[in-house]
Amino acid sequence: MSFVYASVADLKKAFHEAVEDYLETCAELGKDPEKTYKGSFNVRISPELHRKAANLASLRKITLNELVKKAIDGVVCRVDVAKW
Repeated sequence: MSFVYASVADLKKAFHEAVEDYLETCAELGKDPEKTYKGSFNVRISPELHRKAANLASLRKITLNELVKKAIDGVVCRVDVAKW
């Protein structure tokens, strides 16, 4: 499929049609559409756990964000999610 059109309106129309076709195909196949992730999310934890994590990050001379990334990576890489 090509997305070269004479006008922006035609391009937008073709784009929307392509997305609708993709969603219909997913529905027909019983498959969830692929979701994009922006790489950031909010996590709600207790103030005590927040303090402990911030202190540990400080001791390791890394950001709290880096500590959380390492913690999540450690769990995701070691855990069989199907057995969770």
